[in-house]
Amino acid sequence: MSASNETVRKIILDLDTGIDDTLALSYVLGSLDAELIGITGTYGNVVLDQGVDNDLRLLAMYGREDIPVFKGIDHPSTADSFSVPPDSEIFHGANGTGNIEIPAQTDRQASQQSSVDFIIDAVRRYPKGELVVVPTGALTTIAAALEKAPDIVDRISIVMMGGTLTQPGNVGPFAEANINQDPEAANRVFATTADITMVGLDVTTQALMSREDTEALRATGTSAGRFLADMTDYYIDISEKESGVYLGGCNLHDPLAAAVAIDPSLITTFATNLMVETEGPQRARTIGDPSRLLDTVKNTKVALSVDTERFTRRFMDRLLTLVRKTESER
Repeated sequence: MSASNETVRKIILDLDTGIDDTLALSYVLGSLDAELIGITGTYGNVVLDQGVDNDLRLLAMYGREDIPVFKGIDHPSTADSFSVPPDSEIFHGANGTGNIEIPAQTDRQASQQSSVDFIIDAVRRYPKGELVVVPTGALTTIAAALEKAPDIVDRISIVMMGGTLTQPGNVGPFAEANINQDPEAANRVFATTADITMVGLDVTTQALMSREDTEALRATGTSAGRFLADMTDYYIDISEKESGVYLGGCNLHDPLAAAVAIDPSLITTFATNLMVETEGPQRARTIGDPSRLLDTVKNTKVALSVDTERFTRRFMDRLLTLVRKTESER
């Protein structure tokens, strides 16, 4: 695959680095049509410091210690602290990567600049449409950036993994896990005029990584390939155990959002103005905002269908290329 400078999308990944965040990071690093300019850490699958440590070690594993990592807000906007939900530890392991050790160490630390300020500066620096911010966890840091710098609201492009419009939630009848971490922050983000694409359970549950895929990574004989295979096998096993259903693989939630940020043609969308329920039994539900139903401008595009075959083929091509390239450069 080749890419000219004109087609390279600049990406910021806002990660709570668990298993599918790791796969999303790997996808972007394996994409010639994307330039990862920074990782901003948040909480969710793991606590902030664990996620940032994972990010730094993953970048070391891939030989990409040129990419900066920043710390975001470490707790929901309505709380003073954060504890990892039991379900997150079950699905992602205590360390976020399925209790599989990342095969790299590093002395590198996160940047002194905060995630909020890094995002603000980056959005101001690049022309609109050149940079995409991809949050794959809670929207706490994104909400804080938009509130601190209102001038970036109409410049930022956000492709988020989270929410659901046509499918049940995955942490309750209505609630999707990322939105559930901080429904108030998510509601504030949706209430802005920012350009948002919501890649939620409507489409991420249609894309699977199979055991055949993990075997292909393992067969490369590379340390990165073995790590990704072992980590993802954990995710497949626990997904089937917890659901009681043979799925044949695991959902590619965060990688699909990353892929859409680079190539929006992978999905079809429905334009609307969303809100998030913040009270009652439907707390954390993403739903159309009745107060903006008749507004001409719809700021959110909800992904409703995905070209699964094209995405999953591209996903594996990029991961395999990345791990082989990493090994050859050691």
